[in-house]
Amino acid sequence: MPAVVLFGAQWGDEGKGKATDLLGDQVDYVVRYQGGNNAGHTVVIGDQKYALHLLPTGVLSPNVIPVIGNGVVIDPSVLLSEIDGLAARGVSSERLLISANAHLIMPHHRAIDKVTERYLGKAKIGTTGRGIGPAYGDKIYRMGVRVQDLLDPGILQQKIEVALNEKNQILTKIYNRRAIDAGKVLEEYLGYAERLKPHIADTSLILNKALDSGKVVLLEGGQGNLLDIDHGTYPFVTSSSPTSGGACSGSGIPPTRLTRVIGIIKAYTTRVGAGPFPTELDNEMGEWLRTTGGEYGVTTGRNRRCGWFDAVIARYATRINGVTDFFLTKLDVLSGLETIPVCVAYEVDGVRYDEIPMTQTDFHHAKPVYEDFPGWKEDITGARSFEDLPANAQSYVKALEKMSGARISAIGVGPGRTETLQINPLI
Repeated sequence: MPAVVLFGAQWGDEGKGKATDLLGDQVDYVVRYQGGNNAGHTVVIGDQKYALHLLPTGVLSPNVIPVIGNGVVIDPSVLLSEIDGLAARGVSSERLLISANAHLIMPHHRAIDKVTERYLGKAKIGTTGRGIGPAYGDKIYRMGVRVQDLLDPGILQQKIEVALNEKNQILTKIYNRRAIDAGKVLEEYLGYAERLKPHIADTSLILNKALDSGKVVLLEGGQGNLLDIDHGTYPFVTSSSPTSGGACSGSGIPPTRLTRVIGIIKAYTTRVGAGPFPTELDNEMGEWLRTTGGEYGVTTGRNRRCGWFDAVIARYATRINGVTDFFLTKLDVLSGLETIPVCVAYEVDGVRYDEIPMTQTDFHHAKPVYEDFPGWKEDITGARSFEDLPANAQSYVKALEKMSGARISAIGVGPGRTETLQINPLI
């Protein structure tokens, strides 16, 4: 049975939560496979809005088992706060499974993240300051603390002390900050262990057995393709792999079991944080898109930078991830525009690029080459089939599909759970 990857095809914030929620009734497991609480999904059910940061969106579907995979870095205080917040609204997280191999965000990760970003000054990369990068750094450096370590107090104490022997030197002698007390950290994290223990599992084994028995597994990424540590706009990226390849390493499901790769792509483009953005509109039109589209970060509250649809990065997402289907979101935001420009290529020093330039320097200097499409005046939030859309909206979608290199199988026409039209089945 299928293992389906759902990832952001731009810089994140494309509306992945809406897509995973739409598919929730058709799947048995929803797996978050990378990132931490530096990302977020917004899901609207009726008149209720849910902002999720670490929990997979499957937690909102009563028949789905939500899983936090080994590729995620977990701040246990944030996770438990999120669980408690949902419980207060009548949503249970008792089915949640957490990979024993996932890494934990520790107090020293948050402290170092904040102070180093501050010291970078104008060279800062726009980190959320939540300790994500330092946690992944320690994972690669082989001195991370994993979820399974919560089950062994002796190992947990040893790992905390070893880490703080180094990190406190950095905090006190380089950045003139207070040292972190190892004993207090141990006590805090042993408290988390008591609550998290029932959820800790060998999730790779469980997921592969589920696929063997005919269950459907949906793999859900945070952030987006262009924030991938390898394939994104480095160094203005996240510290993990939101791509479809990251779904395999972050969940323990092999690539031979993937049957569908769904890219979530917005009808325009947004970005949070620093870094290149060729179609950015630093003007009244950009502000109109931000206000009309409600473009403010779920996790950080930061204003999202806004610009026109970029077909170059859409084609790149198709190539890097093997996209089989696109889910186009927020088409309704463009209603009322006379003309809608689309970036079809870049120009760098007089040279046209139909694909992303190879070097960071060229991409920073890329200027969009636009093709204009006629807009539409009609309110499309009531559309439930492709034929319900105005002719110009249909033409716009067909043009994006042709330029992006993969079929558009679903379209979001409003924020609500039912405000989606499906052209092709996604599972």
